[in-house]
Amino acid sequence: MGAVQFSSPAWRMSVRDGWVGWDEGARQRNLQRVVNNSRFLLLPWVRVRNLASTVLSMVVRRLRADWQGRYGVEPLLVETLVDARRYRGSCYRAANWQVLGRTTGRGRMDRGHRRHGAAPKTVLIYPLVRDAARRLREA
Repeated sequence: MGAVQFSSPAWRMSVRDGWVGWDEGARQRNLQRVVNNSRFLLLPWVRVRNLASTVLSMVVRRLRADWQGRYGVEPLLVETLVDARRYRGSCYRAANWQVLGRTTGRGRMDRGHRRHGAAPKTVLIYPLVRDAARRLREA
């Protein structure tokens, strides 16, 4: 029917880093508290009204306990990247994720900064705690 995958976050992402407002030291200490929703797939022939946003809401509710139990780290924020050329991210918005902005489109493998604007993504976040940004800024 579908699959959801969570993984480590993007090392640097200006719109997320600006939202958090952390300095370099805080980013290095607390980046592990950010989780990336790296894959979300519902098979195209599955037609259930509001299924995608319902699944996202359900997995986010479980994520804190499951992630902490498995990795020993309390996650405070979930992020995802949506290819704006192909998708609108409607299911994330319906599940109360916040749109932060867009990436530069370079991708993580572009160490020489040659691909600027090649594939910009929409960045969406879901704070798992009320004061996520403040807690991510602190030691």
